[in-house]
Amino acid sequence: MSQTPIDKPFTLAGRTYQSRLLVGTGKYKDLEETRVAIEASGAEIVTVAVRRTNIGQNPGEPNLLDVISPDKYTILPNTAGCYNAEEAVRTCRLARELLDGHNLVKLEVLADQKTLFPNVVETIKAAEQLVKDGFDVMVYTSDDPIIARQLAEIGCIAVMPLAGLIGSGMGICNPWNLRIILEEAKVPVLVDAGVGTASDATIAMELGCEAVLMNTAIAHAQNPVMMAEAMKHAIVAGRLAYLAGRMPRKLYASASSPLDGLIR
Repeated sequence: MSQTPIDKPFTLAGRTYQSRLLVGTGKYKDLEETRVAIEASGAEIVTVAVRRTNIGQNPGEPNLLDVISPDKYTILPNTAGCYNAEEAVRTCRLARELLDGHNLVKLEVLADQKTLFPNVVETIKAAEQLVKDGFDVMVYTSDDPIIARQLAEIGCIAVMPLAGLIGSGMGICNPWNLRIILEEAKVPVLVDAGVGTASDATIAMELGCEAVLMNTAIAHAQNPVMMAEAMKHAIVAGRLAYLAGRMPRKLYASASSPLDGLIR
């Protein structure tokens, strides 16, 4: 009997997590659906768009942290909606102030509203400043292995290449670039953007990603709570398959049962 492979823990900024699924909080019909779906996902890290969501900066308005408690989840503020380094850095500093010195952030600097593709020049500029300021930076980036390497060298604690455009649900569009990024990785690699259904999440994990971050795939499902639970199982299945090691692909058939001792 073959030995069960031992998985290494999923660790970010010195903290270890059991779940390798990270989820967002946007696009749900209300805060209650947000709460229930996130609970069903089993996620421990929840990302929040500081520029679009109230986490205390707007007194008197519904506060997301009332339903997604920092006592239960690691809150990962992100810079969604920022289009230059200055905006992104300012947003992270605001988040740190609102969250009592919280340093873990997700950096994303977008190029345009049509594609929501990352502006890598501004992303690198912002990453350099945020690392200098003492932030633990997880960074949304293109699937360019060279840029991913540079961001890790700057000091980002995780790189998050897109699998497809944000909110597109197109799945893993370029697994080959992801493979190169994973081969070279000195920091955790998480797929961010493009996941549409459970099989996409499983493929990302089978490639060797440490985790997957998603929002629209759950929030825009016909049944978000059910999809959240499906994603929880998909992540686990993909990780186990990665550790187990798939069988080699063959051009021709191979009998499942041995031919020796065949009754004639």
